[in-house]
Amino acid sequence: MPRISTYLYRIQMKNVTEVTMFVLMGFTDDFEVQVFLFLLFLAIYIFTLIGNLGLVVLVIMNSRLHNPMYYFLSVLSFLDACHSSVVTPKMLVNFLSEKKDVSFLGCAAQMFLFVTFGTAECFLLAAMAYDRYVAIYNPLLYSAIMSTRVFVPLIIISYVGGILNASVHTGATFSLSFCASNEIRHVFCDIPPLLAISCSDTHTNQFLLFYFVGIIEIVTILIVLISYTFILVAILKIHSAEGRQKVFSTCGSHLTGVSIFHGTILFTYVRPSSSYSLDHDMIVSTFYTIVIPMLNPIIYSLRNKDVKGAMKRMFGKN
Repeated sequence: MPRISTYLYRIQMKNVTEVTMFVLMGFTDDFEVQVFLFLLFLAIYIFTLIGNLGLVVLVIMNSRLHNPMYYFLSVLSFLDACHSSVVTPKMLVNFLSEKKDVSFLGCAAQMFLFVTFGTAECFLLAAMAYDRYVAIYNPLLYSAIMSTRVFVPLIIISYVGGILNASVHTGATFSLSFCASNEIRHVFCDIPPLLAISCSDTHTNQFLLFYFVGIIEIVTILIVLISYTFILVAILKIHSAEGRQKVFSTCGSHLTGVSIFHGTILFTYVRPSSSYSLDHDMIVSTFYTIVIPMLNPIIYSLRNKDVKGAMKRMFGKN
């Protein structure tokens, strides 16, 4: 009997055709809505590239911004531009194309880069919180503590952490069998919608997703909370209203960016698989992948006098 069941299983597996191409279903089939979404996301993408890459150029060209705080900000802007570029161009093409195919390897590459940049941003936001703590709690020792030997390794660790996390999830996801359907209910190759169409057992993948993302979120959010606890203590020791206002304006923008970014990640990934709703998750993941990278230059620039001053000087010279 065991031999017969094994033989039948092998015959069944031979009759299964493995998926070599995926179809990204997107938001809707209505052409007029797709044209509207194309124009909307094209405008967002252009603004994202101009805002983020412009901020990188501004930091490089202005010597007054050559300190760790703005180096971190320029790396964050570069990550946001890359994060959006992994998803948006393909999504824009699909809005106006009848064929919304993506190859197996193309889908894997998109997921790997998407997870790499997203995870790196988590670690980088934590490093930026530590940088703010050092600058406010020990302003006289800031340059010595946050030297090149400190902030450069922090940036490298952020990227390495992103690559390692992406390697785990991409390898685990694309080692599954996709034989029942190749239609992904999403605008890009995200992990939950791919698990939803797999004909393999995905419990291990869901375990990896929940705990890896959970651990990264707990560690990075704890670093942010501990850093800002010390920052709050330092603020209470500042007697001048102008000094407190400057600290609040600097830290407020970072806290806003951290809250939006981590809130959407926790909502999308750190939940039981039974509570997943692919339509809602598609909207939320699109928000933090495409909209947040557009908002970050605004959040970090409008409340920062140094950045606004550097922009005025640059445009004044031009």
